[in-house]
Amino acid sequence: MTEADRIQCVRCGREDAPALPSPPFRNDLGERIRREICRTCWEEWKQRQMLLINHYGLNLQEADARQFLLVNLRSFLFGEGPDGAPIDTSQEGDVSW
Repeated sequence: MTEADRIQCVRCGREDAPALPSPPFRNDLGERIRREICRTCWEEWKQRQMLLINHYGLNLQEADARQFLLVNLRSFLFGEGPDGAPIDTSQEGDVSW
């Protein structure tokens, strides 16, 4: 890995962390994530995002759902804005048919 492939992650604080190979979005936020967030933290966000989508039954075709994820992404990765949405795991595995 070259030095350009390493960053100091603002989320976990790890120095010399592996950078994302490319921005995850084609906008300023994607570039910021590429510069400031390591691969490990990005993978953790993707897992959190999946949990949020499933827990809240989000339809990503709806603008409100995408905005909800964006707010949670900024909170999770950068500590910006309100705290991330909670996921209640007390009912986990308690599905009745």
